[in-house]
Amino acid sequence: MSDAIVFHFDFSSPYSYIASEVIDALAGKYGREIDWRPVLLGAVFQKTGQPLLVNVPLKGEYSLRDFARSARYHGVPFAFPAKFPLSTVAAARAYYWLAGQDRGKARAFAQAAFRAYWVEGRDISEAAVLEEIAAGLGIDTAALAAGLASPLVKERLRAETDGAIAAGMCGAPFFIVDSEPFWGADRLPQIEKWLQDGGF
Repeated sequence: MSDAIVFHFDFSSPYSYIASEVIDALAGKYGREIDWRPVLLGAVFQKTGQPLLVNVPLKGEYSLRDFARSARYHGVPFAFPAKFPLSTVAAARAYYWLAGQDRGKARAFAQAAFRAYWVEGRDISEAAVLEEIAAGLGIDTAALAAGLASPLVKERLRAETDGAIAAGMCGAPFFIVDSEPFWGADRLPQIEKWLQDGGF
């Protein structure tokens, strides 16, 4: 099997959510796996100087239409949440704590957290909400709460965010396929062509 596709994302990114619903199946068609890596998009914005897209004149109104249209295009359920943006530090830390024990459960948690926010409108910045999500997956919530405070987990998230920026991440989602970077859910067709043809 060829190298895994790196998938950098932030739970507060609508395009990351949309990509998260389709990227595994797309990669699987070509015998690839996905290496899910949550990061903090705020640090990327600080580096690039980008404002929050929905706050940009003209682009903001357009983006709200595009989020929903892109979700419909991919057949993904979507409802823009009342609270946006929000902190995803705890969700990302929870993912890395879980990944250190069971990558399958970490993936399931990430997908459940994405859906909780982008479909159900739940506030995933709240520890209680994350614990409910974890409990629904059979995860020990007390151990999870302790894991979120782990210095190793905190450092892992910092290192992953710094590493993504060093790799050129300028927005989310950000994929690396055979050392080639692709930014945005709208690049999924290009990623598929790359996988199909072995590059272009």
